[in-house]
Amino acid sequence: MEEIKMDELIKNSRELRTRFLNDPYRPLYHFVVPEGLAMPFDPNGCVYWQGKYHLCYIYQDPKYPHGGHCWGHVSSIDLVHWRHHPPALIPTSDSPEVGIFSGNCFINKKGEATMLYHGVNAGNCIATASDENLDNWKKLPSNPIIPNPPAGYPYASWDPHGWLENDTYYAIFGGTRPAIFKATELDKWEYVGDLLAHAVSDVDINEDISCPDLFKLGNKHVLVCISHRLGCRYYVGEWKNEQFYPEFHEKMSWVDNAFFAPESLEDNKGRRILWVWIFDGLKDESIRARGWSGTMSLPRQLWLGEDNTLRMCPIEELGILRYNPRKMEGFTIKANTEMNMKDICSDSLELNIEMVPDSAEQFGVKVFCSPDGEEQTVIFYDQIEKKLKIDTTKSGLGEGPKSVEGGPFELKPNESLKLRVFVDRSVVEVFANDRQAVMRRVYPTRKDSLGVMLFSQGCDTKVKSIEVWEMAPSNPY
Repeated sequence: MEEIKMDELIKNSRELRTRFLNDPYRPLYHFVVPEGLAMPFDPNGCVYWQGKYHLCYIYQDPKYPHGGHCWGHVSSIDLVHWRHHPPALIPTSDSPEVGIFSGNCFINKKGEATMLYHGVNAGNCIATASDENLDNWKKLPSNPIIPNPPAGYPYASWDPHGWLENDTYYAIFGGTRPAIFKATELDKWEYVGDLLAHAVSDVDINEDISCPDLFKLGNKHVLVCISHRLGCRYYVGEWKNEQFYPEFHEKMSWVDNAFFAPESLEDNKGRRILWVWIFDGLKDESIRARGWSGTMSLPRQLWLGEDNTLRMCPIEELGILRYNPRKMEGFTIKANTEMNMKDICSDSLELNIEMVPDSAEQFGVKVFCSPDGEEQTVIFYDQIEKKLKIDTTKSGLGEGPKSVEGGPFELKPNESLKLRVFVDRSVVEVFANDRQAVMRRVYPTRKDSLGVMLFSQGCDTKVKSIEVWEMAPSNPY
């Protein structure tokens, strides 16, 4: 009987793997859930530990009640290829929570990795581990460290983010009135007060702050978070006197909230590296039919510019996936024309493009182009509106977001546009001059929608160079 059961497991595993390998929309080098529906799929518990990067993520296991929310766990030495571990955190009888929601990982006074997470139906909780692979997590007997409070309290025990500062533990508890807690021991926490010292001009002080992540960059502190309404966003300011004093706020998702749930770590090189959950943008029935949901953004490095706004670029390790390089230099795209890059035809690419602006109103690159233009995804700089944009209104004839995403971005005098475009089956991520990034999900329906075109509207545009690589898969299936 056991042999028959094992044979069935092997058969089902092979069938599932084959099905996923044949799915034209399953990304090849963006990290994806190994199987099943992960909604939410928040990145959590990121930490650099004993030479490896560790990344956890929320997924749902139907064998547990109340939604079955658990933390999956992967590790990597290069941020590109990931090895799966046993689940890091699951509902257990020795702790009161019935599911595991968002949280982070930090190193405690004993040198242990420490997960601070929200326990569903309980409150915020802690688990620690110190083994080489971070496979053996022990929950505190005192969990929850702060139970869910009754209505009317000035805080919620929700979406925590913790850290050790000198000899004191601090934690942000998220929500519409985010709070600060502190402790000298992991099992004895006390309420300090509101996280935000004041509002900033373009966002309400009561805007939801969930999935908070506070860290120092340069001489400032950055608070990356979401609101469930706006998606991913960030503040720059100062952490002092046990409060955060915001000076600047910017969104990282504009037309909708599809860029969601940020989480970061600092590695042994001093880099701040961020992941974000990317929404599918499909109907629920379509997601369930394909048997998987859960895609991470590419890991990106963050730093602050001289103007104290966030800078970002894809991690350098992605270069190990490049193959079949091509390069063209020194040519012009005439006004109101397109240039077909005839030898580029793929749904897994990196493009590095440098274009010199003149008086063109819009200029950039089109990917996933069908030969007749019926399907195309348009990436461009809008010189009138001063925005970096992705237009997906013609990306596919079926489902998928049909909108124009645009992040504020302005070229300086005599500055060229430097685009890094990552095309990965159903994901397009674009970085411009290390100052802005935009993302969209796309679902081309035609098998011949693989072309790439450069274009210019309103005036000629010079192209200094275009470098293109095909990208090897890093996901096993």
